[in-house]
Amino acid sequence: MAFTALDVKKLREMTNVGMMDCKAALAATDGDMDKAVDWLREKGLAKAAKKADRIAAEGVALAAVIDGVGVVIEVNSETDFAAKTDSFMDLVKNLAVVVAQQNPADVDALKACKYPNSELTVTEIMQEKVMSIGENMQIRRFDRFADNFSVASVHAGGSHGVLVNLAVEGDIDATEIGKNVAMQIAAMNPKYWDKSLVPQADVDHELAVQVAAMDNDPKMASKPAQVKEKIAAGKINAFFKEICLLQQDFVRSDLFQGSVEGYIADAAKKLGGSVKFVNALHYVKGEGIEKKEEDFAAEVAAQIAGAGK
Repeated sequence: MAFTALDVKKLREMTNVGMMDCKAALAATDGDMDKAVDWLREKGLAKAAKKADRIAAEGVALAAVIDGVGVVIEVNSETDFAAKTDSFMDLVKNLAVVVAQQNPADVDALKACKYPNSELTVTEIMQEKVMSIGENMQIRRFDRFADNFSVASVHAGGSHGVLVNLAVEGDIDATEIGKNVAMQIAAMNPKYWDKSLVPQADVDHELAVQVAAMDNDPKMASKPAQVKEKIAAGKINAFFKEICLLQQDFVRSDLFQGSVEGYIADAAKKLGGSVKFVNALHYVKGEGIEKKEEDFAAEVAAQIAGAGK
């Protein structure tokens, strides 16, 4: 599989490794991006596989708790300007109310629901909004938590919507705990909530990468395979600590020094109750949406050439 200069640039952004090493990695792996990341790690050039495949799209990722029901929803627009208007934000907030109160099964069902304080459906209201705002708008996704205690948090002006679901025992208010966990999720973007959720295939893959890295280390290469495997197994907790929410170091070290799981237990104990993390939802505005990449220089050159005719 061939690769381009853009692929080399993307790999460099993902790994913070030099261009020539990235080019060598892609050449050695026939252009396979994931294998190239592993290749660089095995050579000791990249410490972690950090994917950079999120291309921005405009709109809002909103999280809210409405009558005890936690809701997270993403609505997209064509421009950031439209997404910041009161009309657009009112639409998103009302759509969250519909999700909380009417519990639609999917986006199509949501569009068929009656809009709050109106005889019109969501689809009809959105058609009116498109006409008034002058941009196309789409409901991309939503989800909700009806059980337990939910805490909503919105970060970076609507770029991140986080909903944390907790099981709370005792007459305590766990809102601050939920807010701090939501901040952790938005800041660190863990791949899994707990190490128990990591597929064995991922664990095996990490072990193989660690062993391969030792094979390429002059100081470690001569050690027996069993020793390398034992060392790799000893490092797996560091792997969990990087990708699993509850095992990560808590970012608010001013409040607690230790893991997120430890913070939750400690904060709940200080309040006189018990809190357990159940689940969470993290929406990143535009995550995975491919936007057309405009070549500005080429566009300007074309305009100049056209003006000269």
